Amino acid sequence: MFTIAQIKELHSKVKSGADFPVYIQDLIALGVHGYDIFVNDGHEEYFGADNYRVAATKTYNSIAIAPTANKERFIEFLVMHQEGQTDYLTFCNQAAQCGIAKWSVNIIEMTCTYFDQSNAPVLIEKIPA
Repeated sequence: MFTIAQIKELHSKVKSGADFPVYIQDLIALGVHGYDIFVNDGHEEYFGADNYRVAATKTYNSIAIAPTANKERFIEFLVMHQEGQTDYLTFCNQAAQCGIAKWSVNIIEMTCTYFDQSNAPVLIEKIPA
């Protein structure tokens, strides 16, 4: 099974959202089926076969999540990030400003779902293969 160390090694190669599709392919090769990223502190939970789970502790200082989601503004920030215009921490801060509390990547379905603080989906996008 995969480890947090292996995942961190793969993640270190990601400089912007433009690198995301390759990162997903690398995770698939490790056996990762999905993961959750919690925007408030960056902690992560990864899932594999047979209910296998590993978690990583917070990766940055806590940031406040806006109480209501601003989907339109978030999409603008997301597009900028996917085009390589922002780094990961900048994107996390922008997501928080827009009320995004976490995102969940389902590698089996190739989707990424962004949730608000009440765990309601704000945006579901297909991951490019």
